[in-house]
Amino acid sequence: MTLVLKIIGVTLLVLVILLALAAAIVPRFLDRRYYQGPPSDHFDGARFFNPDGDSDTAGIPGGGGRAGFIWRQLTGSDGRPAWPESVPVTPSKPAARVAGEAMVATWIGHATVLVQTQGMNILTDPVYAERAGPLGFGPRRVTAPGVAFDDLPPIDLVLLSHNHYDHLDLDTLERLWRRDRPTIVTPLGNDAILRAHGIESQAADWGESLPVSPRAGGGPFEVTVTRNHHWGSRWGTDRNRALWSSFVVRLPGGNLFFAGDTGWGDGKWPGEAAKLGPIRLALIPIGAFRFVPGQMSSGSHIGPAQAVDVFRASGAATAIPIHWGTFRLSYEARDTPSKMLEAAVRCSGIADERPDKRFAPVVIGRAVQVPGIAPVVVPSRVIIPPQRSGADLLRCLDTPEVRALR
Repeated sequence: MTLVLKIIGVTLLVLVILLALAAAIVPRFLDRRYYQGPPSDHFDGARFFNPDGDSDTAGIPGGGGRAGFIWRQLTGSDGRPAWPESVPVTPSKPAARVAGEAMVATWIGHATVLVQTQGMNILTDPVYAERAGPLGFGPRRVTAPGVAFDDLPPIDLVLLSHNHYDHLDLDTLERLWRRDRPTIVTPLGNDAILRAHGIESQAADWGESLPVSPRAGGGPFEVTVTRNHHWGSRWGTDRNRALWSSFVVRLPGGNLFFAGDTGWGDGKWPGEAAKLGPIRLALIPIGAFRFVPGQMSSGSHIGPAQAVDVFRASGAATAIPIHWGTFRLSYEARDTPSKMLEAAVRCSGIADERPDKRFAPVVIGRAVQVPGIAPVVVPSRVIIPPQRSGADLLRCLDTPEVRALR
């Protein structure tokens, strides 16, 4: 009996020592220094930060501790509305190229969109993984990709917004790199993650621009890495070692604006993107905004109401809502973001101001012909209604119909 107790005691002691060593060693191993450079207004020499403040992205969405949040995410034990196990998708097979100023956009799922124009094939945050997380864990995909990987046309340009698993999918990027050798543009630090897996990319800071040309000829066109409001991490301990961003691709006939993954912050960043030229198409996130009942946004994610504000501030002619309905990342029901967006657009008065402007959900896998930018013509006798403020918009959305959306 005494021998058994000694063995148990030694075993427990060894376990305690191993856990202590793991607590000391593992975080340092996982805390990679992805980028080294001089300090700036959003880099302190070690980590990046939002110059408009980080307090809204630092805490757990909805409050509480990290362990409890992860447990609720894994088990769905917070009373969240049920999601379907799967949603039918009819995949499409895009054309090899779209020439001239015609523009075709196909939502593949989550933040992955194929945009084709000027002979160039652009792919945003390509994720084909079944789960959005490390080591095969994380939320499971409920919608198949709207374009099968093997049916993707040759990709010229990949816009990679940051390093979260639902946006940076190394397996997909490795397949794309082996197949097409696309130009991959990403904000500072994320290139180190890709390089460790044999993937070359071009990293840039906010405000920096890079040329890109379609493989079929034409161009060159310019990609500018632009500010948004988010954070980055692969393992938790490497928080904000790599930067996050939105992008503007400057094109004849109107620019492409990819907002990436973002909260509202100071709300000035969509206007900064608009200063680079008129935006023909904006890709704006609307989902993963609710982590407790009734929440309309979180520090890291805009909801549909703030997405309308981004649409208005960007001056975009057309916008496609993304970042919803593919992976269950938060509290709201699967179709709540799209239904709430329709209500927010009605409340915003956008249709009264410019009937040619459109911000509406699209079907995964269905190619959308993006109209050109119509000239602004204001008849002298038409009175344009005043724009609603964010507070006015929320008051307009305070209806039984919207409150019923969980």
